[in-house]
Amino acid sequence: MELRDIEIFLTLAEELHFGRTAERLHISQARVSQAIAKQERRIGAALFERTSRRVELTPLGARLHEDLKAGYERIREGVESARQRARGERGALRLGIFGPNAHDLAPVTRLFQERFPSSRLSFHEVGFRDPFGLLRAGDVDLQTCWLPVREPDLTVGPVVIEGPLSLMIADTHPLAGRESVRLEDLGDCVLPAIPAPAPGYWVGALEPFHTPSGRPIPRGPVVTTFQEVEGFVLSEGLAAVVHADGPRYYPRPGIVYLPIEDAEPGRWALIWRTGTETELLRAYVQAAEDVRGTRPPRDALSRAGASPAGPEPTPECPAR
Repeated sequence: MELRDIEIFLTLAEELHFGRTAERLHISQARVSQAIAKQERRIGAALFERTSRRVELTPLGARLHEDLKAGYERIREGVESARQRARGERGALRLGIFGPNAHDLAPVTRLFQERFPSSRLSFHEVGFRDPFGLLRAGDVDLQTCWLPVREPDLTVGPVVIEGPLSLMIADTHPLAGRESVRLEDLGDCVLPAIPAPAPGYWVGALEPFHTPSGRPIPRGPVVTTFQEVEGFVLSEGLAAVVHADGPRYYPRPGIVYLPIEDAEPGRWALIWRTGTETELLRAYVQAAEDVRGTRPPRDALSRAGASPAGPEPTPECPAR
C-alpha cells in the first residue's frame, strides 16, 4: 500500500466524508474513491460502509485504522526529522502569521529569543482562503489562527491575542453615522464570501451566515485577502466583521470601524500539527503562556507535554 493511499484512508477514517477528505488533502474526490476502492480490492473486504447520507468504518476498517495510524505517524515524524537535518534546521522555528499578528506577538517573540538566542525564527504569512494549508504541508511549524479551530489533526494551544470585534464599512454606508452596531444589524449588510478550502464552520465564525434572530446575511464578492476586502468595502458597499487589529493597524481614508456591542471578543490561538511538537515549539508556546499568564486547553497541554491548568477556551464567535 502506497504512503499516499494510507494517508487518504486515515483521513477518510477521521472525516467520514469523501468531499471533506478531498479538500483537506487537496486532491479530487474521484482520487479518494479510487484509492479506497484499490485498498478494498487488495484486502478483499469493505473498509467503509457507504450510504447516501453517511460513511462509516466497518469493523475491519476500524481495526486497520488503529494498526496503520501509529506507524504512519512514525514514518511522518522520521521524514520530518530527516528534512530538518538536511536543512540544518534543528535550531529553527517557522511561525505562520495572519496580517499584523507578528506585531501583537512581539513580547512573546522577544521572550522566546531571550531564552533561545541561538535559534532561528522565521515568519510566513498565512492566508484566510486556506488557513491550515501551510501547516499541513509542513511549511510552518506553528501558526496563529482565530478561533474556533476544530480540525482532528491539529492541536489548539493557548490564546495569544484577544480583543473586541468591529464592523468595517465605508463612510458612505447607511450605518456609517452610528456609534456602534449589534449582530442583528448584520442582516442589513452584505458580507464577503470566502472560498474553499477554508472550512465552512470557520468561515461562518469569520462572517456569520445568520443574525441572532435567524435572518440570513447576504454574501457579496469572493475575497482571499484583507486588501481585497478593503477594496470592495470602498467600491461596492461591502461590510466585514474584523478583529481589533482592523481599526488598530488599518485606519484608511473613507473607512470607518463600528464596535459590535453584543459580539463576544475575538480570540487568536497558537495551533500546530498534533504529534509534531519540538523543543522550540514548546518553548514558544511556553513564552506565550508566560506573557499572557494563561494556559492552553487541557487537550493541547497533554499533547504538548505540559501540565494542565485552567479551563479550556473554546469560543465561537465571528472574527477576522
